[in-house]
Amino acid sequence: MAEYDLSKTIIPYLDRHLAFPLLAHLVETSLFPVEQVQAAQYELAKGTNMLDYAVSLFEQLHPDEEIPEEFSGKREKAVSTNERLQLEAQAVLDVIENPDVAQALRQDKNQNLQYLKDNYNLTLEQITALYNFGQFQYTYGNYSGAADYLYHFRVLSTDNDLNTSAHWGKLASDILTGKWETALEELNTLRDVVDSRSPSTLLTASAEPAALTQLHSRTWLVHWSLFVYFNHPQGRTLLLETFLSPTYLNTIQTSSPWILRYIATAAILSRKSAAGGSAASSRVRHSIREIVKVIQTEEYQYQDPVTSFLKELYVEFDFEAAQRELTLADRVVGDDFFLGEFREEFLDNARYLISEAYCRIHQRIDIGDLSERLNLSRDEGEKWIVNLIRETRMGAEAKIDLEKNVIEIHRSPLPIYQSVIEKTRGLAFRTQALGTGMLHSPQQPQQSQPQPAVVEGAP
Repeated sequence: MAEYDLSKTIIPYLDRHLAFPLLAHLVETSLFPVEQVQAAQYELAKGTNMLDYAVSLFEQLHPDEEIPEEFSGKREKAVSTNERLQLEAQAVLDVIENPDVAQALRQDKNQNLQYLKDNYNLTLEQITALYNFGQFQYTYGNYSGAADYLYHFRVLSTDNDLNTSAHWGKLASDILTGKWETALEELNTLRDVVDSRSPSTLLTASAEPAALTQLHSRTWLVHWSLFVYFNHPQGRTLLLETFLSPTYLNTIQTSSPWILRYIATAAILSRKSAAGGSAASSRVRHSIREIVKVIQTEEYQYQDPVTSFLKELYVEFDFEAAQRELTLADRVVGDDFFLGEFREEFLDNARYLISEAYCRIHQRIDIGDLSERLNLSRDEGEKWIVNLIRETRMGAEAKIDLEKNVIEIHRSPLPIYQSVIEKTRGLAFRTQALGTGMLHSPQQPQQSQPQPAVVEGAP
């Protein structure tokens, strides 16, 4: 299923350190030749200060060759740079960790800087040593230390550009250390920074239009947030809240339609939250309906078995095609770096969606036939149907006749006006999708987007 792997698509939107886990996952899945993946790992690693890791990869790729001399020179330079930056940063830490100083600091950063300058002769340039040392620690894989230094720098600094860079670096460090609660807080803070940046602060060295720069930053943030949303306990619900908001949905449709796979999967995984009612927001409750509309609109530029499953089920009402797509989607989800852990839960919820949709449009259902559509045995199918009826609002309408092995559903007739509304809504969705497909020109090749000023360096 290598044709559906998104690693090559996603990695260009990640810092190189965030790409390492994805490449390690590709080695495990064997979707691509191991030598190719190791070569990609080496190309990334040799651009960092993780020299032992880079040497190890070189030896795996070239077991009969000598280790290049450049690594010895880089190691000596890294050691001396680390010692120098540590001394510079420690001089600042000795001051700010003083209990008297900590008590004197206030919310106003300018006031704090003046206090530190007057009493301890500390300047903004000296405080930047915290950023430099945090950045350097990040380059050799000490992510926990990097997070600490970048946090302390951000508390004191008034440099907007370096503060934003420190935000990105702190988020990456929290992700790579698996501190998901802290990473979520950092993600929310960084999203507020990106969304609130004024045009004057969004200008880059290339004098890019402010709106385009903001689009690029949001696109990067969307990709980085996948780590958080698929590891935090509430992540799938939070993903739907963010990605289905008009601002971020527009970003995804414009620059990264492949993210629809993750929205669709989150919507399927959140089926129980959506069915729960009051606890979930309106956006989460209607997430399936919303994402199906977007899938229809964006089908001309992106589709995969996960999105096609929802399309066949809710647009075409083709249950056989939906089952075929679900079989493929199960494998795609299992191989996906972000989704693999949710494979069983995804399949379970997808089967519920098929059962629910099938029962809504049939009044008399053969349990054996439905079990076959769900790839379940007859006994498993009976248990499945009983649980479905118990968990949904079909209980008052459905009657199971085990002798005839059928389910009979008795529904109150809809008012005529409601029937007309439901039918015209479906026609409107299809018309919108057809119109969009006719108006849009063929997709242009994806152009490279500038990387935000993260810890490894600004564009």
